[in-house]
Amino acid sequence: MSKTAFIFPGQGTQYVGMAMDFVKSNIEFEKILNNFDKKNNTDLLNIMFEGPEEKLKETRFTQPAILFHSIVAMKTVLNEINIKPDYVAGHSLGEFSALVANGILTLEDAMYLVHKRGEFMIEANEGKPFAMAAIIGLSSDEVKDICEEASKVDVVITANFNTPVQTVISGSKAGVEKAAELAKEKNAKRIVPLAVGGPFHSPLIKKAENWLMAEMNNINFSKTSIPLISNVNAKPVTDIEDIKNNLAKQITSSILWVDSVKFMISEGVDLFIEFGPKKVLAGMLKKIDKNVRVISIDTIETFKLVKNDLEML
Repeated sequence: MSKTAFIFPGQGTQYVGMAMDFVKSNIEFEKILNNFDKKNNTDLLNIMFEGPEEKLKETRFTQPAILFHSIVAMKTVLNEINIKPDYVAGHSLGEFSALVANGILTLEDAMYLVHKRGEFMIEANEGKPFAMAAIIGLSSDEVKDICEEASKVDVVITANFNTPVQTVISGSKAGVEKAAELAKEKNAKRIVPLAVGGPFHSPLIKKAENWLMAEMNNINFSKTSIPLISNVNAKPVTDIEDIKNNLAKQITSSILWVDSVKFMISEGVDLFIEFGPKKVLAGMLKKIDKNVRVISIDTIETFKLVKNDLEML
């Protein structure tokens, strides 16, 4: 029997003007952004729609913006078509979007948590020199070995296993630079420095784990029957305490995206629906398994293009 997974992107997919068409089509969505701004003394609505891009790139704004875009895209689809996922999953920040999709968190609570998470991930680094980079063209095992060797200089770890030949590394500036040097020696196709606000998914921001857990303990997490595939172990989870622990751990753990996708495929998932800005996850999925079927919904226009396909599910 065929199964469906809802998947949600992480940081780096934001753009000025994001989610604007969804908000214009539904006054309730605009109210959510206005309420968020009032509660958090922010200007997220204007930053999303008008920029500047540099402001939108600030992690504390990027994270709620992407989550909001992902969920209003999903809600717009579900208002017209009745689809229930067998699994939900998200890439890093996208895991919080996935928890809205399976009913564990409300959109408002999830936006608040990722706004705080963004602040914590920057603060925890305490201004130390850091870097992140994508290593393209080497296997994940090769990148792991490189990080182990480069760690003799300073902290660097494998942060995201995005595809079989694209792994993101994170850590101290010196550690990442050494790893990049070793990757060049191993004939990596490309090494792409990432413009980020901190050494995400590395032990350098460990303090953020406890800060996030304290915030999560003040938020209501509801029960669900739809499993989340956790980033930290690529396994299905529905238990609330396990989910919270994994979300805290995820801050310093590697994102096991390749293993998560492979697990869902092994469980019979033959359709992935990506909700949110751009189509980054679709590109990754095709590199993990070229036979997989992915539908990406970023705008109302893209929804119209695939609406007939979705109605036939």
